[in-house]
Amino acid sequence: MGLKVRKNNSPPVPFGCPLSECMSVLGGAWTPNVIWSLSRGVRRFSELRIDIPAISAKVLTVRLKELESKGIITRTVKPTSPPSVEYSLTSLGNELLPAIDAIVKVGHKLKSNRAKNTAESVDSML
Repeated sequence: MGLKVRKNNSPPVPFGCPLSECMSVLGGAWTPNVIWSLSRGVRRFSELRIDIPAISAKVLTVRLKELESKGIITRTVKPTSPPSVEYSLTSLGNELLPAIDAIVKVGHKLKSNRAKNTAESVDSML
């Protein structure tokens, strides 16, 4: 005999599921890192490459275009010679920062717990 299915006490998913909409923005590889790098101000493409050394130029280009199309960042071409492009968060992009900050804090706790568990495993083997 199978287990009885319990009633879900979570509120129903809102129409058009805003959670899925938000996660479609944050779900791309490196997207939270790009937003985090822009959290302290305007950055150029080359500066973002330095901020996120593991990201390829191609992926960074794709992420910047996606974030611009979703209204999370703005792209400003400066009339210099040669032209330079600067990226910054929009007000909507800035609204994502508390969520990303919370994710960072949980990430620190997860890493700390993993390190603690690894140390305890090593100690128990000795």
